[in-house]
Amino acid sequence: MPKMKTHSGAAKRFRVTRNGKIMRGKAYKSHILEKKSPKRKRNFRQEGTISPADMKVVKRKLGL
Repeated sequence: MPKMKTHSGAAKRFRVTRNGKIMRGKAYKSHILEKKSPKRKRNFRQEGTISPADMKVVKRKLGL
């Protein structure tokens, strides 16, 4: 049976840490930034972790 291919769209969006957590970029950071506070915009730069409900699907797409 051939190897599973990594989903290239998922590979661009998610990153796996050494401990096995899956990190994602935050939403709402690309436009309409004037009304958002500087603190809120700074927090968009940090990565977030995916929810446990999405873990199974994302791991399968990343080939883990």
